[in-house]
Amino acid sequence: MRFLGPWLQRPACTTLVLVVLFIFLPMISRYWLGWSHAFGYLSDLAIGSLALWLSLRHRLLLGIPLALAWVVLSLGTVELVSAVGRMPEPADLHYLTDTQFLSHSTQGGGLTHPGLASAAILAALASLMLLAAGAPRKAPVAWLLVPAALLATHAIYQYRNPSEADQWVQFNLPHKWLAEGISLAQLEVEDWMTRGQPSSPPDVTGLTRLDMDGTPLLNEPGRARNVLIITLEGIPGAYIGASQRAIGSSYRDEPMPRLSAWAERSMLTSDYVLHAHQTIRGLYAMLCGDYDKLASGTPKGIELLGNAERAAQCLPAQLRDNGFSTHFLQGAGLRFMAKDQIMPRMGFDKTLGRDWFRNTPYLDFAWGMDDKAYFEGALTYVDGLRKQKTPWMLTLLTVGTHQPYSAPADYLERHASAKQAAIAYLDDAVGDFLDGLHKRGVLDDTLVVVTSDESHGIENLRLASAWGFNLILAPEQAQLPALKRGVYGHVDLTASILDYLALPLPAHIAGRSMLRDYAHGRQIISYTNGLLREHDGQGTLTECNFQQVCRRYASPGFIAEHAEYLGRVSGKPARQVSLRAELLDRSLSDGQGNQLLQFASNERIRLRPTPGDDWADNLIGAQYLELPKGTQTRVTLKVNALNVDEAGATLRLKTKEFDRDVLINVPEIPRLKKDQPVELNFAFDNLDTRKAFSFHLMGEGKGSIEITDFSVETRPIETEMLAVQEEESEELTQ
Repeated sequence: MRFLGPWLQRPACTTLVLVVLFIFLPMISRYWLGWSHAFGYLSDLAIGSLALWLSLRHRLLLGIPLALAWVVLSLGTVELVSAVGRMPEPADLHYLTDTQFLSHSTQGGGLTHPGLASAAILAALASLMLLAAGAPRKAPVAWLLVPAALLATHAIYQYRNPSEADQWVQFNLPHKWLAEGISLAQLEVEDWMTRGQPSSPPDVTGLTRLDMDGTPLLNEPGRARNVLIITLEGIPGAYIGASQRAIGSSYRDEPMPRLSAWAERSMLTSDYVLHAHQTIRGLYAMLCGDYDKLASGTPKGIELLGNAERAAQCLPAQLRDNGFSTHFLQGAGLRFMAKDQIMPRMGFDKTLGRDWFRNTPYLDFAWGMDDKAYFEGALTYVDGLRKQKTPWMLTLLTVGTHQPYSAPADYLERHASAKQAAIAYLDDAVGDFLDGLHKRGVLDDTLVVVTSDESHGIENLRLASAWGFNLILAPEQAQLPALKRGVYGHVDLTASILDYLALPLPAHIAGRSMLRDYAHGRQIISYTNGLLREHDGQGTLTECNFQQVCRRYASPGFIAEHAEYLGRVSGKPARQVSLRAELLDRSLSDGQGNQLLQFASNERIRLRPTPGDDWADNLIGAQYLELPKGTQTRVTLKVNALNVDEAGATLRLKTKEFDRDVLINVPEIPRLKKDQPVELNFAFDNLDTRKAFSFHLMGEGKGSIEITDFSVETRPIETEMLAVQEEESEELTQ
């Protein structure tokens, strides 16, 4: 090592290695990851040059900590984007250094990009050695003008020519946090300047109105006696050829030709808005005529468990009250996201999942039935329904196009990725299913709706994350247009079906009927890919990003290939968009942080003999909750062993935020023995808001158990108690 001494003392060598770490490596990684964008490279140059300047000015005080933090933040961003499609937030800092956070899956599958990680770690180690060994030449203060000019250029171009690319494509993580902090500070200043001025709550009547003023497409009530809703996991509207042509899309691939062919035989609504991500949020909007949370808060489907009055207005409950038998059938297990309780609460007489299927799957898929086997089972289920005398409503939900995707080997050989293969496999499966319905004559007496729960998006395609589709097949198909004009979304499905059947519409559902033509536009709102978008129904789309910056576009409809940029919105008009979203979010809650949720279903649960997957084998459906700041959450768990062997059963309760383990002092659950019920009670404080918070109850053993209580109660902490706890927390941190 002695011969390295002179080399390590050279300031130029230190500078070169730091340039590689802070500038070259991020830009090369951006290109290699497919995140190429002018804004992104500008962001890397700006923040990288600033980190370089700080390291050269203060090599020990700032240089070494910056090098370490740079690697952790960079790898954390890559891994989290790969896993769940979002960038880290400041609240994630407490586990950014956790090796589990830097793994591709919660099961510790390793880093997604080990080569990138190795290069970053080596560059950081070399930087640490050089910074510790030598004294590099201090960078002149004038050099600070370079990152300042680059940041200013990025901000100016963002203002004049904003991009709709993903956040990680336009920003690196430190730059995102910096921009977000500046925007929040600006909002604080605006709030301070307007403090004391009279204010009124935002007007949401245009979004919550039930609008039946349009002209009916049919002269009389629909002839169909049954209703079938086919929900395809994650499929964007761009996959439908007729939808592409309707908006003049530049996306020319047609990964689902058979579904596109069926779209030509149906009434297609192409300007169809998906309001949120996550299956349970899409199902709630579709089936209950209400917007789900336009943020990452507790899904309204879960809040519905404590609101029987609103649940009675959902579509399945309405049809059940009008003589229909109502059924929900999905290919996955039901406990995840509490669908085993939410769907019955909505009004389904029967709620069935993976355990119902007796036909043999073609693939071993962790989430449940592969799509071909699923639709074969679903066709059998339809055959059974057609034998009964009463009308029926059936909602289907596939799972094969959910990450990590499910497809046979021959599909994988013909397509470039597992995702594309899974989409093609679903296309053939749903095509066969629709062909089967046609041959059986189901289309002669059944209203069939084909849609998706959410959109898994398409890279670099405008609004792809909010672009859905809706196909309607009805006995009166000749009277319906091939292309339904106008802006519609999942919030309209309940009103549309009730309108078709000429049934009374509940007072508290929102939306329009797709079976009517309207002479005027309508307001509609969506929150996908971190962007809150609202169309005013008069040709203007407003889009607000993570920086609390809103931009206005001239757009006749919601989904469009291009839209004319009209400029930024600031001040009160910009705040009104987010305030309307917040008001819509509280349609089922009291807004005070009070929340009592019950997730126990008292069903017999067969245990796995070996440890299972945290998600697919979770025994309880308490996922993606929001626990507000300044509240305390109390959890009660009661379990009975029904027929476990002498060894008993082991239960473990895990907690996660944004799909990653988070430390909560959960007591150990005693080993479960036959005829010896176990009860567990514990509480924890939420000094900061916990978002996307999930409970995962895992069980191992031979036999089965019954969960009689899993209640999660959240209540505000008394102000004085909260202040004391915050002081104690600050002292521990110091």
